Amino acid sequence: MIGLSLARIAELTGGAAHGGPAEVTGPVVIDSRLAEPGALFVALPGERVDGHDFASAAVERGAAAVLGARALPGIPTVVVPDVVAALGALARGVLAELPELTVVGVTGSSGKTSTKDLMAQVFAAAGPTVAPAGSLNNEIGHPLTVLRADAETRYLVLEKAARGVGHIRYLAEIARPSVGVVLNVGTAHLGEFGGREAVARAKGELVEALDAAGTAVLNADDPLVAAMAERTVARVVAYGRAATADVRAEDETYDAEGRASFTLVTPEGSAPVTLRLHGAHAVSNALAAAAAARAAGLDVTLVAEALSRAVPVSRWRMEVTRRADGLTVVNDAYNANPESVRAALDALARMAEGRRTYAVLGHMAELGAASVAEHEKIGQHAARTGVAGLIAVGPDAAPLLEGAKRIGTWNGECVQVDDVGTAVAVLGERLGPRDVVLVKGSRVAGLERVAQALLADAPPEASA
Repeated sequence: MIGLSLARIAELTGGAAHGGPAEVTGPVVIDSRLAEPGALFVALPGERVDGHDFASAAVERGAAAVLGARALPGIPTVVVPDVVAALGALARGVLAELPELTVVGVTGSSGKTSTKDLMAQVFAAAGPTVAPAGSLNNEIGHPLTVLRADAETRYLVLEKAARGVGHIRYLAEIARPSVGVVLNVGTAHLGEFGGREAVARAKGELVEALDAAGTAVLNADDPLVAAMAERTVARVVAYGRAATADVRAEDETYDAEGRASFTLVTPEGSAPVTLRLHGAHAVSNALAAAAAARAAGLDVTLVAEALSRAVPVSRWRMEVTRRADGLTVVNDAYNANPESVRAALDALARMAEGRRTYAVLGHMAELGAASVAEHEKIGQHAARTGVAGLIAVGPDAAPLLEGAKRIGTWNGECVQVDDVGTAVAVLGERLGPRDVVLVKGSRVAGLERVAQALLADAPPEASA
């Protein structure tokens, strides 16, 4: 965060300064427990709690000022009519004072956070980089990430989410990217969007935000993404496995843990990459990161070396842990949609190498009228990968089992359980040494607790 006076904050947000002079030199926070000397505390309104009630606590921890909807006695405050909008305006104003910064935006139906983490590690190899922790990708987390940048920052990597048309456009107005990356158009949040075409319209707002000096990085393997080339005035770079892609992978191989090695091919040259991430989908994410880095002028050798060093950063995304008895637990429980579940099941199959595999799956939320059919398709896919057992957690996940049973060549076991505790008990009766178990479901299912329970009684021998 660059230093700002109370008056300057009021100017950037269109607010009114109250309570005397103050200088913000520290971070911008929305949690009073994270306040430190010089911080700006943003008092967000909420259904259950009001941030204004915690302003005094933030000041006691050293916060220099508050951004809020009302004046607070004895506390330097910038008063604005809409705190969330003011937070975005503040981020936009601060970014305008950092003209040398390269802003990279990434969106897609799945893989945003994992790709953002890869990009952050690649760009960090070239200079000071700011990226969000976890999935801070909405109208609050996005500007908070922007406001972490300062005069030393060279690269700002931002994840952009959408739950409707216009959301990404708004985020891009806060931080207009010079490089915009679109990963895929899938069925995540299908119930909210109403169809994949609407999803494509929303995701394409990122490339529409680019100017003629920018670069749109598009997935050549996804027709709906590739078609977005017609929606931008920016230069277009294609990545993927297609032979026509500007940035592509050749000579893919996989080790026993499902980690890929490949040759990264670009117009400027090639370099070998050996990923520490699991699954074939990690290759596509790595190519997206490489194409974005290339668009920003990074050398292909530096990019390949950074990709090979990159490790999982955000929790519960393909976390692979081997217990002392040889059981392997794959915790991919942060969230789920049809595309990400298929990718995880494919990674599980690659990791099998003659071992038994189990899939513990929760329901995939926000699929609307397509929910039952999409769950049945995932059940079929699980059966085709040859899992020894499919455990569906919760009543909304039941169609998974119906789909699996339709695959006549599959002889695995189907089990329906109501909750996490029962899932753990069922696994305890079935799992043996050297088995591999995948845990995945939408965030509301909380299936990370299954993975945690499996690891609690057996200290890990190795982690990757």
